[in-house]
Amino acid sequence: MRLPARDWRIAPPNCGQQLRPVSGPDELFHRRPPTNKLVAVELDTFKQEFDPDDNHVGININSVRSIETAPLAPHNITIAPIGARFYNVWVDYSGDYMVMQVYIAEQAKQNGPTPPKPLSPILSAWDLNLMDHVNQSLISGEDKWLKIVLGAGVPVLVLLLIGAIGFGYYCHRRRVALSNPNLVGALKSLPGTPREFEFRALKKATNGFDERHKLGQGGFGVVYRGVLVKENLEIAVKWFSRESIKGQDDFLAELTIINRLRHKHLVKLLGWCHKYGKLLLVYEYMPKGSLDQHLFAGPNVEPLGWNLRYKIIAGVASALHYLHNEYDQRVVHRDLKASNVMLDSNFNARLGDFGLARALDNEKTSYAEAEGVLGTMGYIAPECFHTGKATQQSDVYAFGAVILEVVCGQRPGAKIAGFQFLVDWVWLLHRDGRLLEAVDQRLGDDYVPEEAQRLLLLGLACSHPIASERPKTQAIVQIISGTVPVPIVPPFKPAFVWPASGPIDLDLDSGSVGTASSVTTSHFGSGWTPQYLSRESYTGYSDSMV
Repeated sequence: MRLPARDWRIAPPNCGQQLRPVSGPDELFHRRPPTNKLVAVELDTFKQEFDPDDNHVGININSVRSIETAPLAPHNITIAPIGARFYNVWVDYSGDYMVMQVYIAEQAKQNGPTPPKPLSPILSAWDLNLMDHVNQSLISGEDKWLKIVLGAGVPVLVLLLIGAIGFGYYCHRRRVALSNPNLVGALKSLPGTPREFEFRALKKATNGFDERHKLGQGGFGVVYRGVLVKENLEIAVKWFSRESIKGQDDFLAELTIINRLRHKHLVKLLGWCHKYGKLLLVYEYMPKGSLDQHLFAGPNVEPLGWNLRYKIIAGVASALHYLHNEYDQRVVHRDLKASNVMLDSNFNARLGDFGLARALDNEKTSYAEAEGVLGTMGYIAPECFHTGKATQQSDVYAFGAVILEVVCGQRPGAKIAGFQFLVDWVWLLHRDGRLLEAVDQRLGDDYVPEEAQRLLLLGLACSHPIASERPKTQAIVQIISGTVPVPIVPPFKPAFVWPASGPIDLDLDSGSVGTASSVTTSHFGSGWTPQYLSRESYTGYSDSMV
């Protein structure tokens, strides 16, 4: 409804002294389109030429000329102000039927003086009430479809609302379950008290864990680069992907181990974060990335120089010796590979990613994983497929694979000259007296032959199929430094035999160090058999090459 309000002055007497809901005489007396659309109920007390009398009710549309009138005298009603009577007038309009009904009745007589007349000589007060009403008989066509849609949609919306509430409750319960108070207590009680980071601070540092800040991704989670602006510090944030009790165990195991490790060739831990089941570790950022990124950067990138390669291998050996012998607990890394060797701004090696690392009790020499063999193919020692256990000797085997990878510029699983693994090809060259042909061809002559010979032989010695024949980390460090000669490496690669005939560092059910003679082949070895160049297989291989 539109209230006409251009001019509310009292009209001249010939207009019946009504309020002026129109603009002028042209709109009052002629059926010209008014500027203000109007529907009026007229209580007429002044007879004009077009009025039936001076005491009637009329309905006007866009004009003072009534389209319908009803005399009031037959109903004993006089609306002239002479008698000072009070009447109630109400109007009902049905939008469905487009019918207007006007009612008038005498009000109870009032005592006291006549009330003021603020609006007109006869109008004392007025009120307006609007009520929505839908006439069912007028609903048809698209309206019926709307009714059907609404009827079917409301239950669906209710179900969706119930589902949303249930899902929210589930997420809340899951967050509560993952927010293990025992885990938080264990984190806060760690020796050395590593720093606890706020999740929102790490989110801001990594720009909301933007994909463009991703440094790498592995089986245990994703690593993002971040910047703590207030501290002017670059960080690497590792977000554990397994948000479960098992993931919490992995998270706590890694944090417990690396929290107390202090070595210049280990990635430094800065702190941790645990919020609503989200598990994150914060490390010092390594600006040069990982070793494998430089070894396999592409043909148009200058290869890593020999001196840097030698320095990196020496650094990794020093870190591994620290884990095995110099820390107060013996630690097996279990996932030593080129991608887990990080490089600082000066290309110093920093061994990182302790997601699979485990600390061994003093009386134990191995760690058994209930889920089977964990690690990366090409770096896993052959005995692990039968024992399912990680040992210091299996770490040494992985280190041997890294040595050959760095010197040769080939991945451990590279298929060369018909061999499935890099180590078998290098052992063939050693047998033929052509060991230096294994050096990365991209280096040309820019390497030290004596150092290359030393590292290649050390890599083969660490890759010995028999675990007990592999050198210890202390000897490895001395060999790299040149203070101890390289152990004799047989020209033919010894065959892997299981059960082993010699001593091996295995912690059996009794918890003691013994031989593997009592261990039989298990399901760990049923799915894959390593390829090795033994004396017998070498003859057959040579014949096939002719």
